[in-house]
Amino acid sequence: MAVRIEKSGTVWTVIHDRPEARNAMDPASADALTAAFLEFDADKKASVAVFYGAGGAFCAGWDLKYVSTLNAEYPLGELDIPSIGTHGNGGEIPRGPLGPSRLELDKPVIAAIEGPAVAGGMELGLWCDFRVMAKEAYFGVYCRRWGVPLIDGGTVRLPRIVGQGRALEIILTGRKVPAEECLDIGLCEYVTPKGGARAKAEELAQEIARFPQVCVRADRRSAIKSHGLTVRDALIQEWYNGREALIKDGVAGASRFKDGLGRHGDFAKIR
Repeated sequence: MAVRIEKSGTVWTVIHDRPEARNAMDPASADALTAAFLEFDADKKASVAVFYGAGGAFCAGWDLKYVSTLNAEYPLGELDIPSIGTHGNGGEIPRGPLGPSRLELDKPVIAAIEGPAVAGGMELGLWCDFRVMAKEAYFGVYCRRWGVPLIDGGTVRLPRIVGQGRALEIILTGRKVPAEECLDIGLCEYVTPKGGARAKAEELAQEIARFPQVCVRADRRSAIKSHGLTVRDALIQEWYNGREALIKDGVAGASRFKDGLGRHGDFAKIR
């Protein structure tokens, strides 16, 4: 099986392991990854996921050998998004060509990137909440040279992360974007030595998983959903989104602080 899940407490590491193709995405892998992340989001015991490509490559994009077999007049087939109807996760909207790229999860996912994350592989990295890259890892719209467009969220998410001008330069030139540059422009949040991306991502996932999860998800949800709203509408959305977390997590947490936990920035004991 090209996709497997390894669990450590409430942290799941979802692993794409198709080394013969540098983890390029074929339909079977795309289906399996989508199912894995839907399972993660639905499991009440799971808190944070790490998305990792085994064998030294995060994902070399859409499998072009598969793409070459598509009907040129209707290449997306069943993956085409219907113009009418409910759009959401799972059955209401077809999966992305690269798998989970159209999912909107309610829990954090951290990308652990070794080697290439190019074309659709870059789009999968952008789909994650944030990115940990090994020093030798890199992004790039390598599909530029083959006439295959970005259809897994790249043109939507990249400008939101790095700004429109920089995003367009990366998209239009199709050039290699090394990890250190990614860190400089906000395209990743951590750079590790080669072979260290997964361990660092899992360390961060465990830290996030320690916190009260209703609050974690509420703040995450608000940060994502406020995009495009006016300040007033975003503030209203933030309040109603956070009210449940304050009720379920905040009062009990404040009581623990009153009893002496977590003072002066000490997070060693927060429960």
